[in-house]
Amino acid sequence: MQDQVVASLDDFDEDDAIFQDINLLQEHGINAADLKKLKTAGICTVKGIQMSTRKHLSQIKGISEAKVDKIKEAAAKMVTPGFISALNFSSKRRQVFKVSTGSEDLDKLLGGGVESMAITEVFGEFRTGKTQLSHTLSVTTQLPGANGYTGGKVVFIDTENTFRPDRLRPIADRFDLDQNAVLDNVMYARAYTSEHQMELLDHVAAKFHDEPGIFKLLIVDSVMALFRVDFSGRGELADRQQKLAQMLSRLQKISEEYNVAVFLTNQMTADPGATMSFQADPKKPIGGHILAHASTTRISLRKGRGELRIAKIYDSPDMPESEATFSITNGGIADAKE
Repeated sequence: MQDQVVASLDDFDEDDAIFQDINLLQEHGINAADLKKLKTAGICTVKGIQMSTRKHLSQIKGISEAKVDKIKEAAAKMVTPGFISALNFSSKRRQVFKVSTGSEDLDKLLGGGVESMAITEVFGEFRTGKTQLSHTLSVTTQLPGANGYTGGKVVFIDTENTFRPDRLRPIADRFDLDQNAVLDNVMYARAYTSEHQMELLDHVAAKFHDEPGIFKLLIVDSVMALFRVDFSGRGELADRQQKLAQMLSRLQKISEEYNVAVFLTNQMTADPGATMSFQADPKKPIGGHILAHASTTRISLRKGRGELRIAKIYDSPDMPESEATFSITNGGIADAKE
């Protein structure tokens, strides 16, 4: 019993370590000017240094390989590396919260809602409710929820110019929230190229660091649109997938480093070879295996009758493969009316 108490105390130390500011490295002989350069590159915590490779750190302007070794050495002293027991990790996972989607059936499908410290991806054809779900989550994230979840702010990165702030107003009315307060809690950025999209993530990391615990959800709608435009043909496919992998790795690290939920929407493509194998649905999500492995939970959306939409668990580490029906209303995503 005593061992368990000690273990749980160690846990809290580990949790505190997540938000250790890199300025603490000055105590270990790291120059303040060098730390400022790291922050400019979006690395703001000691854990963030652990999550970056030596190669990536040495590419930051003004940081030499010798400095990288010194920074890595100092960070290693502050964060205890190594293994923890599954019991220990289980209690650490208690920090994870779930954000409601606005539909009880869809929440049930997801095991309570969109999970923090994870990437949730929804994909489907046009008019299946991907952007409507993004807008609804922008409001529901601000509501207090289960297990002591207090609600928080949202960052919305828009790559297709589909974000409409006025769409949030009727959703706010549905949940009896002040419209202007809801809009004020959503930080919006329009990304124009895949490189710009990656740069915005550095600003996001800095924002999450400046206001720890305030932001709860990061939305990218849609994750692949700009990669589809910037890289064309099979000749650039390898380069595209490498850049995509780097961006998804960055998203995963942000979600774990700052305990936020990451919600991605994705497009579909027709698979010409599927007709040869007599598949029922020849369409598949774009992004290939890179995106498939990076997403923690994948949900496919398809149209039902009228305003009804059907969500299906496509891939999840802990949820069974099943379906849920929801509807798109003026007040956002809601349960399907029988």
